[in-house]
Amino acid sequence: MSSGNKTVIAFDLYGTLLSTESIAKELATHFGDEKAQSVAGLWRRFQLEYTWRMNSMGIYKPFSDITNTSLRHALDELSLSLSDPDISALMKAYDSLGTFPDVAPGLKALASDPSIDAYVFSNGTDAMVSSSVNQSPSLSTHASVFKALVTVEEVKAYKPHPNVYTHLAEKVGKSKAGGMGDIWLVSGNPFDIVGARAVGMQAAWIDRAGGHHGEGGWTDKLGELASGGPTVIVKGVDEALNEIQKRTKGEGGKSRAGAGLNNEAAAMGPG
Repeated sequence: MSSGNKTVIAFDLYGTLLSTESIAKELATHFGDEKAQSVAGLWRRFQLEYTWRMNSMGIYKPFSDITNTSLRHALDELSLSLSDPDISALMKAYDSLGTFPDVAPGLKALASDPSIDAYVFSNGTDAMVSSSVNQSPSLSTHASVFKALVTVEEVKAYKPHPNVYTHLAEKVGKSKAGGMGDIWLVSGNPFDIVGARAVGMQAAWIDRAGGHHGEGGWTDKLGELASGGPTVIVKGVDEALNEIQKRTKGEGGKSRAGAGLNNEAAAMGPG
């Protein structure tokens, strides 16, 4: 699986390549739009919170189990309920999620660049990620772009635990000194970006909402205590690829990330 001297781009899956909008629509068929948004928001919050708490406790359970349990937590919190078949249908929906509009042009361009190896890098289990990539109506047509699907299942920890990013580096053959800087994480999740930067990787944060405060919509302050913010802020996968190509091919140019997010030390990563 080693990518040798190539630049590696590792794409987060859920919320970065794949949109969970269809799951929100399915929730709306049970509860209406307003309550569905509340369920979806809490579901995602508990899903992430569970992974972070389990990291702290040194416990690992498959992401599919966490996703199921966090949904039931969200329903209980809102005094709502779903039948077991309905919950199973929501879980199954992860196998057929659609991509964001910016994903297809980005992956098409990536397919014609032999200097970059692309990977999917996810908290999901091997089976869950494989199903999501290969059964998604819009992502499956680009599945051949990815050299491999890398998950946390083998290391039994979740992002942003440093072992997870080290595991990725080992899988792609970039674990030797200085190799981390040849890996670019592309993610829509700030915690994932900060985790990657903390181990010396480069990171492109996808800000599809296009926030108007700070530099783009970046508000996560943990980077100030850990490793700095994203190397670059972009609006989508297509723009992420363009920025990475410019930087890795020496075409330079100042990105939207700006000096405020990336001082010299942060840009180089931790020593």
